[in-house]
Amino acid sequence: MSVKDNIIKNKLPSHVAIIMDGNGRWAKQKGQERIFGHQNGVTAVRNVTEAAAETGIKILTLYTFSTENWNRPKEEIDALMSMLVHTIAQEEKTLMNNDIALQTIGNIDYLPLKTKEALFNIIEKTKNNKRMTLVLALNYSSRWEITKAVKDICMDVSNDKLKLNDITQQTISNYLCTKNYPDPDLLIRTSGEYRLSNYLLWQIAYTELYFTDILWPDFSKEDFYKAIIDFQKRERRFGKTSEQVQ
Repeated sequence: MSVKDNIIKNKLPSHVAIIMDGNGRWAKQKGQERIFGHQNGVTAVRNVTEAAAETGIKILTLYTFSTENWNRPKEEIDALMSMLVHTIAQEEKTLMNNDIALQTIGNIDYLPLKTKEALFNIIEKTKNNKRMTLVLALNYSSRWEITKAVKDICMDVSNDKLKLNDITQQTISNYLCTKNYPDPDLLIRTSGEYRLSNYLLWQIAYTELYFTDILWPDFSKEDFYKAIIDFQKRERRFGKTSEQVQ
């Protein structure tokens, strides 16, 4: 029996978010430049995306590039953007064969033109795929997202499109990049770091967190299945008592 066989089909998380961490350290361990780790991390993205679709996950959101990542060395950023363009084109067949739609969240306008063109091209080509939605968080950070939402809400209030007293938690959610997706049920972070790194901070209020020491390029389908099984052992109370949930 494989690890996958232990997954309970009627207790799947509908939305899984992942902080893909450890590419640089993985490359360093092998005496290579950081970009070597990013290149090998693409294989893990492919494997985990296929595993999620095969398992029955409906939405998979990957923290691909944060607003803070612009502070990295220019040569690494340039290599990442070039690799992203190449990878998007290369993975089109995988997305189509697995009936996966690609979407994105973040400040996309700030990305290089070639990156945006490649991204919008494959989003258009995969828009009718239904099995799963793969969301890339690109030039994204939660504080940027919430700040933008506050500005948009203030603008709509000033233009009488929204009443101040009508603003609720759901209103705020509706102004976020993720307005079309349910909040994540499970968030996975690789590499042994125990922090959220400005990722989906509003959305993960009741998300189950799973941390693993495995560096991202080594994160396999089996590791993804283990995370799902661990999630299924959790009791999700959402502020209630165990007795109420049961």
